[in-house]
Amino acid sequence: MVLSSYGIFSMEFSTTEIFVFSALISAVDPVAVIAVFEEINVNEFIFVNVFGEALFNDGVTVVLYQMFKSFTLIGAENLEPIDYAAGVLSFLLVACGGAVIGLIAAFIVSFITKYTNQVRILAPVFIFVIPYMAYLTAEITSLSSIIAIAVCGMAMKQYVKGNITTTAANAVKYFVKMLAQSSETVIFMFLGLSTMSSNHYWDTAFVVATVGFCLLYRTIGVLAQCFFLNKFRHKKFTKIDQLILSYGGLRGAIAFGLAMSIPATIMARQMFITTTIVVIFFTVFLQYLDYMMSGVEDIAGQQGHYSLRDNFERFNAKVLRPILMRNEKKKNFDASSIVRAYQKITLEDAMNLTKMQKAEHKRISALREYAIRQELRFGDGTYVNKGYEKDLSVNDMTVTPQQKQLDKVLASGENVDGLYALFSELLDRKLKELNTTRGQVKVNNEEEGEDIQDDYMRQMATSSNAVSSLTSHNQLNLTIS
Repeated sequence: MVLSSYGIFSMEFSTTEIFVFSALISAVDPVAVIAVFEEINVNEFIFVNVFGEALFNDGVTVVLYQMFKSFTLIGAENLEPIDYAAGVLSFLLVACGGAVIGLIAAFIVSFITKYTNQVRILAPVFIFVIPYMAYLTAEITSLSSIIAIAVCGMAMKQYVKGNITTTAANAVKYFVKMLAQSSETVIFMFLGLSTMSSNHYWDTAFVVATVGFCLLYRTIGVLAQCFFLNKFRHKKFTKIDQLILSYGGLRGAIAFGLAMSIPATIMARQMFITTTIVVIFFTVFLQYLDYMMSGVEDIAGQQGHYSLRDNFERFNAKVLRPILMRNEKKKNFDASSIVRAYQKITLEDAMNLTKMQKAEHKRISALREYAIRQELRFGDGTYVNKGYEKDLSVNDMTVTPQQKQLDKVLASGENVDGLYALFSELLDRKLKELNTTRGQVKVNNEEEGEDIQDDYMRQMATSSNAVSSLTSHNQLNLTIS
């Protein structure tokens, strides 16, 4: 708006119209980000942060776009303060409402797939149909459909995967990935066709300003947020992480789709569409082809522990998983990490106590030698010194062979550190073996059964025969008894 007031651009636009363009150009494409990050093999920490930001950025962008488009249709001169307040409230309602719809749909799918083990073909059907119904429900109720489907997918991953077989889960995963890539390809195909259209309005100043401000303000936003978050995070954002986050703002399908849906009443519509296409080409193709991030190596991550997440894990293990998953029983939270930390602290305290006993033994020996030199030794084994009185029994001065060997080990600091590292390693190994054994027992006890079959009639007959056999067996037991 500041540059427009100086008459730099060839076409004029209002404040609400530039807000519409600002909202749509802020949409980051998650699929493009995934494609680039898979090529450069970034670590999980960066991947989750950038992909999560891109995913929810799209949902927020669509909500802001719809709000500013409504302001444009009303007219900037007709807007009142109550309209701005209603816009902020509607933004919160649309975003939170979409998340609630997604959670409800995810819980419904999880609960249904818990009881579809007899007819396995139904589970993938519900996995696709119910989330799509959640998407349509959010659209009908004017809530955020993108946030609804994203939250639904994240919640389903927690529970649905445990209710279906591994083969079915892989089939669903690859089908969804193929569908996503196909949809992205179709959108970029339309993007290419739109590029060759003659209905473009080119404004060099507007295009250059848009590309420059997109890069500048994303960098400023990333640096400012990382500076603030690093004060509270256990895992800090390094400079390389911030560079990747700044460089990962690739525009794509969402921005292009919103640009094509700009109302025809906006006079600068064609200029906005042309500029959006240029920004997409610049961020996706130019930033991707120059391989600026190709030299970034994997960064070793360190997982932090937070009370909020631990509380959710306890609630998840005790309440949600037994309700929404088939082969899941109510269990307590796995506290192996707490046991490991407690054992290490106890071992360290024992080492410190041993060192203190060694120092006390040296002090007693020195006092005994001093008493002998002063010829103040009595038959009952009591030592008395002028100005200092202390009773020392003969047992305190007796040194066992085990104490001599321990003193020899503790004589060097390297021996102490090596002993501490050895006990810690043995403890970690034992806990890992216990967890592995527990997992193997659980897998062996589970009945795998057959996966999705092509002969559905045979599968239904097999299930019916199993039920009939069980009924006959129960009747026979009743007759015998």
